[in-house]
Amino acid sequence: MATNALRRPVAHDATLSVVGHLDELRSRLIVCLAALTAAFGICLWQNDALLHIVNRPLDTQTQKHIAKGEGPLGEIATTQRSVLAVARADRATAAALAAPGSGLSDAGRAAMQARVAQLDRTIASLPTHVDGNKPVTLGIGEPFSMTLMVSGMFALILSLPLILYQLYAFVVPAISPRERRAAIPLLAMVPALFAAGVAFGYVLVLPAAIRFLQNFNTDEFNVLVQARDYYKFVAMTLLATGIVFQIPVGILALTRLGVVSVVQLRRHRRYAIVACAAVAMALPGTDPVTMLIEMAPLVLLFEVSVLLAALFARRREAAEALDAD
Repeated sequence: MATNALRRPVAHDATLSVVGHLDELRSRLIVCLAALTAAFGICLWQNDALLHIVNRPLDTQTQKHIAKGEGPLGEIATTQRSVLAVARADRATAAALAAPGSGLSDAGRAAMQARVAQLDRTIASLPTHVDGNKPVTLGIGEPFSMTLMVSGMFALILSLPLILYQLYAFVVPAISPRERRAAIPLLAMVPALFAAGVAFGYVLVLPAAIRFLQNFNTDEFNVLVQARDYYKFVAMTLLATGIVFQIPVGILALTRLGVVSVVQLRRHRRYAIVACAAVAMALPGTDPVTMLIEMAPLVLLFEVSVLLAALFARRREAAEALDAD
C-alpha cells in the first residue's frame, strides 16, 4: 500500500471501505513521515552549511556596523586597526634605525633589526578581520536544540512537495476527472510559488528587516541576538513571504469557484495595486526604494494571476461549448 501511495492516487471510480480509507491514510502518512525523516537526516548532516545560510543575513548586516565602528564589534575592529597602525609605524621606525647610515652603532642597529623581526611576528599575529554577529545561545543545550530546529525547518521545506502530493493523492478520488484537471495546475503552483516566496524573503525582506531592527536605537542598547528568537523570526518572515506568494493560487481558485470574474479583476486593478503597496509597506523596509522592490513582485504576481485566470476561463468556456454541441 505504501508503494502504491508513492505511485499514484486511487481511481475516481474505485470503491473503498472505511477501513480501506484509513489504511490508505496510514500508508500516505508513513510515506510523509519517511520523507521528512530522510530530509531531516540529510539536513542534520549538513547542519553547518544550513546554519551558515540562516546566519548570513545577520552577519552581513553586522559587518556594515563594524565598518562604521559602531557597536561593541565595531569598537573592537577600530581598536584592532589602531593597534595594527601603531605596530606598523613602530616597525617602520625600527627598520629606519636598523638601516646602515642611521647613525646608530652596530650593536644598536642589531637591536633594531631584532625589533623589526619581533614586530613582523606581532603584526602577522594580529587579527585583521572581525566576524559579524552570530546568534547567542544562553542554555547549555541550546546549541544542540537550535541545530535540530534549523535542520527541521529545512527538512520540512525539502519534503513539502512530496507531502503536498500525498495530500492531493488522498483527496483526489473524491474529485471528478474534469475537476481534477482543473486542480492539478493549482496544486503544482503551490510548492513552486512557496519556494519563490522563500527565496524572495531571504534575499530582500529578511536583510531589510534585520537592518531596520538592528539599527533601531542602537545608541541605547548593546544588541545581542538570541538564537531561539532569531531563528523563529527568520522562520516567520520566510513563511509569511511564502504565503504571500500564493496570490495566483488564491485568485485562480476564486475565479474557478465563481466568486470573482476576470472582468472584475481587471476593472478593480487599481485597488489590487493599492493592496500590494499596503502589503509591501507592512513588510520590513527602511526606504522607499526597498518598498518598491518588495512591491514589484506582488504586482507582477497579480497580473500573472489575471492572465492565467483569463486563459483558464477561455478553456473552460470552450470545453462547455464542446459539451453542449
